[in-house]
Amino acid sequence: MSTASVPLPNWINYGLIPLLNLTLAFLISGLVVWFIGENPLDALWLMLDGALGRGEGVGFTLYYATNFIFTGLSVAVAIHAGLFNIGSEGQAYLGGLGAALVALALDHYVPWYVTMPFAVLGAAAFGAAWALLPAWLQAKRGSHIVITTIMFNYIAAAFMVYLLVNVLIVPGKMAPETRTFLEGGQLPKLDWLMAMFGMKLGPAPFNVSFLIALLMCFLVWVLIWRTKLGYEMRTLGISPSAAAYAGIPYARIVIITMLISGGLAGMMALNPVLGASARLQVEFVGGAGFVGIAVSLMGRNHPVGIILAAILFGILYQGGADLSFEMPTITREMILVIQGLVILFAGALEYMFRPAIVVAYQKFASA
Repeated sequence: MSTASVPLPNWINYGLIPLLNLTLAFLISGLVVWFIGENPLDALWLMLDGALGRGEGVGFTLYYATNFIFTGLSVAVAIHAGLFNIGSEGQAYLGGLGAALVALALDHYVPWYVTMPFAVLGAAAFGAAWALLPAWLQAKRGSHIVITTIMFNYIAAAFMVYLLVNVLIVPGKMAPETRTFLEGGQLPKLDWLMAMFGMKLGPAPFNVSFLIALLMCFLVWVLIWRTKLGYEMRTLGISPSAAAYAGIPYARIVIITMLISGGLAGMMALNPVLGASARLQVEFVGGAGFVGIAVSLMGRNHPVGIILAAILFGILYQGGADLSFEMPTITREMILVIQGLVILFAGALEYMFRPAIVVAYQKFASA
């Protein structure tokens, strides 16, 4: 029997194996730092201190983590149905358009807490709409979801540039962006939450979208493990033939799953568009859609694991920025290498330790 199919306790699947993968990634990263003449322990301390050592750093870490929670959930929902949605990046672009149009329409007339639910719906609707055609092509024409969603990422980026340069740009300005939203179109910062832990948020754009992301984690957990639709999605993901034998409609589940996945990706835009910059800009997604793939894999496609993995990548982003400033020999490119190693060991080499762990566990269990 393949070691991939041998059942292991949850504390091994969701705890020990990811920890070993992460430890090895940081060990190899430490060797890279050592090769360029710096102390790996000093570099690790500077990274952690920059990300978690003060309120501003924590705020930036959780700001980045919010993006990755949304895109990680997007990828995870699709994976549970046996689909690999690589299009979260493009779906987030369109989600930003939906959220921005709501803010531009309402910010003159209503406070933020009235705008917010409509912005959430707008972001989710536009993200879901961008996932609809790839879903239909997969369900009805057999076009592979990976290929179509990748292509749609490029279309979304080009479409966003066109809109910001030719349609939504402020007359007389050179920058391809919308006008700045008024207070009624901005999500407030979570200063009060940081103050509960004795920290000051400072200029960090940590905002209400973090709470929305946590709510989405709970709703995704309910959907996947507590509803009939979630059961049908997981059945399709585990065995399409068994799902067909049980009468589960393939096309309907694929389309619904991708709509939910695209909607979650679209909601990622709430954080940078309404929470941070208060306007729609080019390239606001910043690769978060692709990072969400690693976050989902590292979090074992479970909302709790996704939250933890998103915070880890938030630490890498914020701590890496501080590290490259405090230790100039470690450039931004070096930080990308460290992030890439984490993605490599968390995703591509996920089962590297599994064969040895399975053998050790079976010996221990039979003793």
